[in-house]
Amino acid sequence: MQAFIASLLFVVLAEMGDKTQLLAMAFASRYKASQVLTAVFFATIINHGLAVAVGQYLTTIIPIDIISLIAAASFILFGLWTIRGDKLDGEDKRESKYGPIATVGLAFFLAEMGDKTQLATISLAVQYKDFAHVLMGTTLGMLIADGIGIIAGVVLKKHIPEKTIKWISALIFIAFGIVGTLQVLGKMHALPFEI
Repeated sequence: MQAFIASLLFVVLAEMGDKTQLLAMAFASRYKASQVLTAVFFATIINHGLAVAVGQYLTTIIPIDIISLIAAASFILFGLWTIRGDKLDGEDKRESKYGPIATVGLAFFLAEMGDKTQLATISLAVQYKDFAHVLMGTTLGMLIADGIGIIAGVVLKKHIPEKTIKWISALIFIAFGIVGTLQVLGKMHALPFEI
């Protein structure tokens, strides 16, 4: 259950202000919210399923302490990436003859390749070694975050500056990264303190 909750929270935070959340907002102005969320679900389950499989495979070829250290440090990078932010590069303008769900799903799948939420999913799979719970958590986290983008994004922007949302998310990522790095280093070097 810890893997599910952690995965859900991390992806919700990572997705705030992310390119795919911006895509959700843009596509919601062209298609029904239910079509956009359906497409996000299918694209995410496939994309994050691949990410979890890669994360689990890495644990078979690289020592777990090294992978855990890289995974923890990556959350610091995710925090910095969140501060930098993402921009749409025309993904929301592409036309398709395959209908809204296929169009949005393909755009989401491609936008998510190498994105911080996909990389976070790999890191979570490494850390928790729990395929099903990480996949369910990251998928639900993506749906929640993009649902927020679709339903409340416009309202939130009127009351809470996007920059504030990004900074809060980034600081939480960086804090988790620092704590995780110290935990791994403490375990590797038997430091006299535990976090």
